[in-house]
Amino acid sequence: MVDNICAIATPYGVGAIAVIRCSGPEAIELVSKVFDGKNLAKCKSHTVHYGHIIENGEAVDEVLCSVFKGPNSFDGEDIVEISTHGGVYVTNRVLGVLLDNGFRLAERGEFSKRAFLNHRLDLTEAESIMDIISSENDIALKSSLGSLRHQTRNLIRIFRDKILDILAKIEVNIDYPEYEDSVDVTHEYLSPLIDDMLIDMKKILDNSEVSTIAIHGINTAIVGKPNVGKSSLLNMMLDENKAIVSDIPGTTRDLVEGRLTVRNVTLNLIDTAGIHETDDYVESIGIERSRNAINKADLVLMVLDASNELDDIDKELLKLTENKKRIIILNKSDLKQKLEIADAISVSALRSEGMDLLSDKILEITSINSLKNMDGNYLNNNRQVALMKKAYKSLEAAKVSCEMLTDVSLIEIDIKDAFDALGEITGESYPDELITALFTKFCLGK
Repeated sequence: MVDNICAIATPYGVGAIAVIRCSGPEAIELVSKVFDGKNLAKCKSHTVHYGHIIENGEAVDEVLCSVFKGPNSFDGEDIVEISTHGGVYVTNRVLGVLLDNGFRLAERGEFSKRAFLNHRLDLTEAESIMDIISSENDIALKSSLGSLRHQTRNLIRIFRDKILDILAKIEVNIDYPEYEDSVDVTHEYLSPLIDDMLIDMKKILDNSEVSTIAIHGINTAIVGKPNVGKSSLLNMMLDENKAIVSDIPGTTRDLVEGRLTVRNVTLNLIDTAGIHETDDYVESIGIERSRNAINKADLVLMVLDASNELDDIDKELLKLTENKKRIIILNKSDLKQKLEIADAISVSALRSEGMDLLSDKILEITSINSLKNMDGNYLNNNRQVALMKKAYKSLEAAKVSCEMLTDVSLIEIDIKDAFDALGEITGESYPDELITALFTKFCLGK
């Protein structure tokens, strides 16, 4: 039996209004018992009603109750959303009344989980809800809204339908060889179909690198030797004095983190301790953590002191980051320049000069603007990308097997693996769909 659940759906704290969401097979009836107003059980779906929440015959709060009857509700079940006066005490009082009258406190994400189990949302749509809430720029918001409007589901369905058709035809060949109208699934037949899907998947995976940056940000390490102005650059970008700035080399001994959105690109910033040789044990720990930060970073902002020529440490850092996505920043442009490097940008972090140049470069190197021309052909998070890569590898294995003229029944295993991996993206599974396809597509009711 499905429980009746409730939870505060708005941010916890003082505000004009708070919303408590109630859901379950008896949600409407249970709320009606503590609601002094219209009988909610007799009200039409998608209507709002004024009244009071009552406890022991006394009004707890003046509220509005919105009624949504399943299956046409967010999670497919009966829902009542109670709009109370915002405030910690009064909201908890109303919540307590509900918990004392047949409801239990919902677990984290349980409303969305029920929506998924009741087929109101697939996994990509459920994920997009959190992405919308956490969006920090216009492109991230548009991408997340696209998934909520079935963009990702439709993208995956195209591949799954193609694979499903192949699997069904293979099954017909194996189980019903006498069926004359079926396609003879040979290596020559399979190979071009697999090639086409691999090409399309590769495009999506390439596009997805940009989309995941747009939605979740890009891990960015600010790298340079001591006293080149890394902390000043971080402060300029954050527009706040978050990092310690000093003329004493090695002042920044720990990682300083922050998040910043630059022209629709969210940077997960890490300001690192300057990398150099030292006998200071504490400082050496910070330097080692900086090296680890470089390895984990998807984007490196390489800071050099333009008022001095490159030394061995600078050259080492340039070599260490040469295979990373990197922007070279020549800082201290307000001083006499002794350094020129192609494609580098000049700034004066001390005077907060050059931020526009840096912003342009970040936009260029992350290719965020290209997302506008991708027509929804991308995935939105690492889970989805990992599963698409898994499907891609399975189809690659199937392609190799075709070239080796492996028995088609064995090739089918890899194709099924690809189908299953794609199904995990949306939360679907292949066995039931395959059975349905065998009967509906080929009319094999024998």
